[in-house]
Amino acid sequence: MRHEDPLAYVVGLEGVALLRSFAGEHDRAFVAARLGEIRRLLDDESLAGAGVDVVRVPTVEGYRIWSETYDGPNSAFDLDEPVVGALLDPLPAGVALDAACGTGRMAALLAGRGHRTLGVDSSPEMLARARERVPGGDFRLGELAALPVADAAVDVVVCSLALTHVPDLRPVMAEFARVLRPGGHLVTSDLHPERVALGSVPAVRLPDGSPGRVETHRHAVGAYVRAARAAGLEVLGCEEPGVPAAGEAAAPATGPGPWEAWPWSLRELVPEATAASDAGVPAEIVWHFRRPAPSRHAPAGS
Repeated sequence: MRHEDPLAYVVGLEGVALLRSFAGEHDRAFVAARLGEIRRLLDDESLAGAGVDVVRVPTVEGYRIWSETYDGPNSAFDLDEPVVGALLDPLPAGVALDAACGTGRMAALLAGRGHRTLGVDSSPEMLARARERVPGGDFRLGELAALPVADAAVDVVVCSLALTHVPDLRPVMAEFARVLRPGGHLVTSDLHPERVALGSVPAVRLPDGSPGRVETHRHAVGAYVRAARAAGLEVLGCEEPGVPAAGEAAAPATGPGPWEAWPWSLRELVPEATAASDAGVPAEIVWHFRRPAPSRHAPAGS
């Protein structure tokens, strides 16, 4: 169980903005405005006592619920698809795995580039939608840490917006390395850990109406590299799409909004602090790894 207090969240954003100021990014007037806004927030009756207890929902259950609306408008898709697509474009067509395929979004991207596509997901409801989206794909029920795929069976693995849901990256990276052929490529996208720290965690309503957040973990940037290298993968690149553009802050919202809209509606209560806390923070992180091919030349004397 987690407790979400809207007052704590907006004051936290003000605190991040003040830390940015302390580091020299803003002036005295900005600091005075933030302190004044904190005083106003503390007196705001709409925020007092508005906290909500929220259930931590296991991934399979969360995505069963979310499957009904997952393909609706989602800005995360707009951010990772161009980057992932650009990394896939130079690769020759082969056998590709969409790991944690969900409704088959990346499987469709792979199939459109000529790959023979496999998909694995732990949610039967998501798999049903993936089969509709990519009729020619081979979709299998399974876990990221125990993929139902043979050793060295695929040329490309793509895993999108899923690794934040696993507590430990190492066994998953080891599985990706296992199913990749030598010279094969792995492309992953995730919510950026700094965004997870700012509350970007999927929300669902449970059957009894109670609020829940899908189990999510914040992995440091270096954790991806360490897990990949331990699995024998090499890093080819890293992109961080979705750095917000600087713009004029909007007028503050007048209330916290419904729980389903948190934290986005809460951020609208303090637009200047939000803009300052967001400055330079990417929305996602996209990695490109490769399983090295064996050396063509054996060492002398072997």
